[in-house]
This record gives sequence, C-alpha cells and structure tokens, in this order.
Amino acid sequence: MPKPDAAPTDELALGDDLRAFVDASPSPAHAVAELVRRLTAAGFTELAEGDAWAPSPGGRHFVVRHGSLVAFRMGSAPLAEAGMRLVGAHTDSPTFKVRPRSDVRQAGYRLVGVEPYGGGLWHTWLDRELTVAGRLVLRGGATALVRLPGAPLRLPSLAIHLDRSVREGLTLDPQRHLVPVWSHDLAEEPGLMAALADTADVATDDVVGHDLVLADTQPAARTGADGTWVAAPRLDDLACCHSGLLALLAAPAGERTQVLVCNDHEEVGSGSMAGARGSFLEDVVRRLAAATDPADPQAAHRALARSVLVSADMAHAVHPTRADRHEPAHQPQLGGGPVLKLNANQAYATDAATGGWFTERCAEASVPVQSFVTRADLPCGSTIGPLTATRLGIATVDIGAPMLAMHSCRELASALDVPLMVGALAACLGD
Repeated sequence: MPKPDAAPTDELALGDDLRAFVDASPSPAHAVAELVRRLTAAGFTELAEGDAWAPSPGGRHFVVRHGSLVAFRMGSAPLAEAGMRLVGAHTDSPTFKVRPRSDVRQAGYRLVGVEPYGGGLWHTWLDRELTVAGRLVLRGGATALVRLPGAPLRLPSLAIHLDRSVREGLTLDPQRHLVPVWSHDLAEEPGLMAALADTADVATDDVVGHDLVLADTQPAARTGADGTWVAAPRLDDLACCHSGLLALLAAPAGERTQVLVCNDHEEVGSGSMAGARGSFLEDVVRRLAAATDPADPQAAHRALARSVLVSADMAHAVHPTRADRHEPAHQPQLGGGPVLKLNANQAYATDAATGGWFTERCAEASVPVQSFVTRADLPCGSTIGPLTATRLGIATVDIGAPMLAMHSCRELASALDVPLMVGALAACLGD
C-alpha cells in the first residue's frame, strides 16, 4: 500500500490510498485531522478564525471549525474579478453517538449507551467488531483525538431460536436493541471515559466533554473478482473528501481561487455551526474577498456571482438484484465514472447550466459522465449542494461517485472511479 502522503497515479494505487484515508478516519474529527496532516505535508498552513488574515496570491491555507474544514489555494487575481472554483463534501457518516451518561449495566453485562446518528442501515451493524472513536474535550478547551484499541464493542444478534419472527422481517428498537455490549459487569473495571482517557494519556478528571461515535474496526479492503472494488465503512462521503483533496493538490494554479470544503453534520440536516446550513464557508469566502479587495464592499457578492461549487456526494450505482428500484434510463455502474445527479424538485442543485458546465469539464479531462435521477414514485436523498446554493447564492452542480450499500456499516465502491473523480474535480478546480 502506498504511503498516504504519496501522489499515486495508477487507478489501483489511488484506490489503496482511499482505503488508507478511510482507515485513518473513524470519526469526523479524525477525518479532519487526516485532511490536515496531508494538507500540511503538501505545504498548506493553518489559519485561525480568531486571527486577522492576509493571504497572498498563491497562498495555500486551511481553516478548521470542529468537524469541518475549508482548504484553499489563492488565485493570482482578486476573488471579485476571477471568482472561485469550489468542491464540497462531508466528513460524517451514519453511525451511533455515545451518550453523555454512557455506562449501562444490565443482565450481568456492561454496555455503552448510544443513539443513532443519521439514517443508517442499522441491521448491518449487528455482529461486527466495533470500537469508539472521536474527540475528548479537556479542561481549558484543549481536545484530544481518541480511538479505543482493538475491537472491544459488539451488537450481538438475538439467536433465531429465541425469535422465530425474524424470518418475516427484522425489527430493531434503537433504544432497546442497539446498545453495544462492552464487557462483563465487573465493578472494579474502569468506565468508558476512564478507558478513553487512558488511551489518550490524559487524566479522567480532565475530560469535560466528548464527541464520540461507534466505528467498524475491519480495515477497508480490495474485493471483487479482479480486486478493483473497495469495501469499506464511511465511503459516503469520505471517498469524495479524499477525491476533493487529491484534486485540490493536483489542480494547476491560476487566476481563480480554488476551495475545498468538507462539512460535518450532513447526515442529520447540516444545521450546525460546522454544517452546510451554518456560516463557515460564507465566513471564509467573505474574509478572502475582503482580503483581496478591501476597498470594495461588494467584493464577496461579485466573487460568488463568478463562482461554481461542485457538491460531491456519493451516488447510487444500479443494484445487481434490485434494478427495479432504479429509474430504467438512469442506472450508473461501478467504475463508470462520476455521476451527475439531477432532481426535478431541487433535492439536488444541478440545473441545465451547471450540469452542462460539469459535463464540459469532464470532456476536457477525458472523463466519462453518468447520470442519476430517482424514480418518480420514490423519495430522493439530499446533499449539501442545495443548502450551500441557497445560503450563498452560488451556482452549484451535484455529482458523486457510484456505490452500492450506501449507509451500510460497510459500503462498496470501485477503485476505478477514484482517478476519474480526481480528474473531473481537478478539471473543475482548474477551469
């Protein structure tokens, strides 16, 4: 497997690099840390929101707000004159959040109190080796990334002998049935917070808050007859964070400022200070516009009018045994390239102009384009695209890489799509 900092070029190497990225990112906080590590290795420097900014042409920087990150390469021209090219993705995935009072004891076992986060296929989490990962908040405001070593947690299924009705369908009550077991109920054992503090090498009494999730511990793997498929947790949407990062690093610098935004909380509606409904991206854009054209109070508005956002979120490949759930004329294939996502009711932000613009960029990069629309009798999913377009008034196109088993504990994509996504996004950023 190549080192994550390398710049692999062949399609399988890029797939391996995606696997390494996912393995390093069991939580949104870890995903941001991995993005920061790679950006720093590539020469990007961090800007703090509380400091004054004075980015120079060609400057490469990133900003972090909780589980979200914005990275950018400044163009040679002011934002108001040249506009921006942006790629947006999200760092979170359906999982379980650890509750504030997480120590649950029943039937002689010690369990961890959790609640579902997002719309997951929760039955796929049963009988898998799990752990806890995320960040601890310490006295004084410092934070520590943490991941319990090994695979200490599990959601065991109930034996069919004790519930024959499962043959007619499995029903899971998240309050009663989706509570992971951790150990026997031994009074002398330390609690979860003590174990996490020990892992982070901090005092338990110094932990004043936490943002923790469950994570599958099985490493991402090559699969399929020819080994070109990628089986991994959290591909939605870490795969697009990964492609967006590689595209930002690969895109040629020019007059326009190039931006990568990776938001948290997309799976639960994006309504937070770090989510797409919040002000994070808008704050960054306004500050960059003001820094490059301080005399023009309309600089941010002019910049946005000349900009395009590519909202990159994973897309549904046609299912091999459930093709009837797909619109017959729109059935993306694994390995077939980026998927242009459209919806008549604006669940996706693509319109004729932005869809055409994306298709042209892909043609210039010799990247094939597929299309997806939801069946007229089925509801459509959502992305950060319409939310960001609504908040900023920015032209937006929704795209994604094709995948199967979206929102499963373990999803499936193709390594062949990684270089195609990187090529398409780099072409968009370098337009």
